[in-house]
This record gives sequence, C-alpha cells and structure tokens, in this order.
Amino acid sequence: HRVLGVIRPTAEVIGNFTNTKNVGVMGTRGTVNSNSYPIEINHFFPEVKVHQQACPMWVPIIENNEHLNEGADYFVDKYIKQLLAQANNIDCILLACTHYPLLIPKIEQYLPTNMRLLAQGDIVADSLVDYLQRHQEIEVKLGKNATKTYYTSGDVKAFDNHASLFLGEEIAAKKMIL
Repeated sequence: HRVLGVIRPTAEVIGNFTNTKNVGVMGTRGTVNSNSYPIEINHFFPEVKVHQQACPMWVPIIENNEHLNEGADYFVDKYIKQLLAQANNIDCILLACTHYPLLIPKIEQYLPTNMRLLAQGDIVADSLVDYLQRHQEIEVKLGKNATKTYYTSGDVKAFDNHASLFLGEEIAAKKMIL
C-alpha cells in the first residue's frame, strides 16, 4: 500500500499563500514538538518563517462534540492570541491536525480579517489528484464506482465514532498494522 502523507504536500505549497513570509502552524503538542512542519517547509521555502502553537485542548473539545458550543471559544481565542503574539506579521495559518477544520467557524471569529486560514484536507486532496494525473498506471486501476474502506492503526471503535462525527455517516473501519 502507498500512503500519502499530509505534511509534505502542505510544505510544498504553503509558501504560495503568504505575502509576509511568516506562517503560523496550529497543531497538537506532538506535531509542534516534532518540528516536522518547520523542517519540511524549510526544504521548499527557506525564506518562510514558521511560528508554531500547540493547541492541546482542541482535539478533546472536538471529540466530545463541544466544538460549536460557547465553551470552545476560550481555547480558540487563547491559542490564536498565543500564536499571533509570536510575530506581528503572520498572514497565513495552517491547521495542522485533521480534527481542526471542525473548529473553522469558531476560529474565523477570532482571526484578523486579513488572515488566510488553511486546512490540510484540500491541499492533500489536490496533491493526490496531481499525483494520479502524473501516474496514470495507478489511476487506471482505481474503480470509479468503488466502495469506501477505512483503515486505522488505532482503536477501531474509537475511530468509527470519531470518523462518523466528521463524515456525518456511520462507518466501520478495519484494523491495519503498520
């Protein structure tokens, strides 16, 4: 199986979304501590400064279906303020966690009007389309009326519950050992 990562496709294009060459990355503690985004972005856009902010409360808020409630406002506002305090010329923020797009309606309430907000999903999807166009030998093997199969390396039941929240439909994932 080939696996399409989320960091590299994002790093390959993020420099095109900033005029000030200062981007913010909002992610989990693990993502921020790994420095994966600054390292990868530097390969493609060495002139871009990456400012990171861990948002440890965002995933629990989302997973407990509280992301659109008033209780989420405090932590959304807090982490955005902490990120923007790192540099006054950040003009682009990347949501570096697959959960975070569910918070976009809240996040947009606390962003300056000139701020560009990016989620990985569209960037990764565009990268996949581009990859398949360049690799017709793979594209022709894809069924056009195929069914969806979800795999997780984690707890299947937890994945099913969370994925159903994101997708708005019941799913049944399969366990994959990496």
